[in-house]
Amino acid sequence: MSEPLAEDQPPARKSKLPLLIGLVLALLLGGGGFYAVYAGLLFGAPATADAEEPELEPLPDIAFVPIAPMVISLGQGGSARHLRFTAQVEVTTTHEDEVTLLMPRILDVLNGYLRAVDVRDLEDPTALIRLRAQMLRRVQIVAGEGRVRDFLVTEFVLN
Repeated sequence: MSEPLAEDQPPARKSKLPLLIGLVLALLLGGGGFYAVYAGLLFGAPATADAEEPELEPLPDIAFVPIAPMVISLGQGGSARHLRFTAQVEVTTTHEDEVTLLMPRILDVLNGYLRAVDVRDLEDPTALIRLRAQMLRRVQIVAGEGRVRDFLVTEFVLN
């Protein structure tokens, strides 16, 4: 005969020991991984708070000579528009006084060039790079070779 099923007995309980072991191992491995990365054992040099600052190179021997703000009238008749323009000339400090002395000639060249440029060219956002290069070349010719290093446009407002 077969034995009757015991309905009185509760089902067998599963052990929570594997879950507990897995949790402890996960914490240990996570902590070990964090320490290995933090200490620099895995990825590069150790992270220290008092790391050496990189030595900076000294700035080149330059000076900036400001160009007085210019308002240039553009167009003809009733459709006249204006351009407000400000710039600075980058020079070496040895040539700063010479370029400052030549500023009236530089203003005259820039004023003549900007008045001759078509308004459509001034409205084009990408034209500023070309205009800047043209103005730099003209200022270099007026100031003499080797005196002017760069030309920086600081304000260019067209109304």
